[in-house]
Amino acid sequence: MVRTAINLYSVRELDLPMAEILERCAAAGYDGVQFSGGFGGRSAEELADHLDDLDLAVTASHVDVDDLESDPARVVDFHETIGADGAVVPWLGPEQFESRAATLETADRVDGMAADLLDYGFALHYHNHDHEFAAFDDTTGFEVFADHTDALLEPDVGWIETAGHDPVEIVERYGERVEIVHMKDMDDGEFCEIGDGDVDMQACADAAREVDAEWLVYEHDEPEDPAASIDAGAEFLAGL
Repeated sequence: MVRTAINLYSVRELDLPMAEILERCAAAGYDGVQFSGGFGGRSAEELADHLDDLDLAVTASHVDVDDLESDPARVVDFHETIGADGAVVPWLGPEQFESRAATLETADRVDGMAADLLDYGFALHYHNHDHEFAAFDDTTGFEVFADHTDALLEPDVGWIETAGHDPVEIVERYGERVEIVHMKDMDDGEFCEIGDGDVDMQACADAAREVDAEWLVYEHDEPEDPAASIDAGAEFLAGL
């Protein structure tokens, strides 16, 4: 059964202690949270205790690439303590997907990170934006990357839609490597609240279930009201 979570990047502008943010996420009805680089100054042990008290699980976290490459052991130790079983590359720039050669180099780089984490029993996922879908030859940067890396994939349905591709088709095509689906909505390339944009969210949720994905993760990069967005995301995902 697919579970729901919120990527905490969505509430980075919320001026509240991490403990209260987690409490709001739990009260909204999410099964878990996805950390994205910020921990509110809390230690891994403190976070783990509070998450346990709230009965909140943790998805593979978004982790800065510099940290993944410089000290994978520390990354694994922290995130394993809070309950994650993997890490996600959240961003690599457009220049790394601008040609087939650049994309192949990027795939090798990500595979290097994945191998380092695998030494500790940790999985690595890759989160896309729209620039990975740069067209060259008869394919896209995303397809070349996906076909040449062993990393898991975290499809972001909003960015896939913005790039002019079908997020359902992407989820279905790479389903064996998809554990987490980012449920972001977009309105003509602009961020919007989930359900108000161009993405067929029900079809994406159905596809995620069809491929046995583990998580539907709500994300809104620029919510007008981050606190209200916590509840809006949870209510929408619960209805899918």
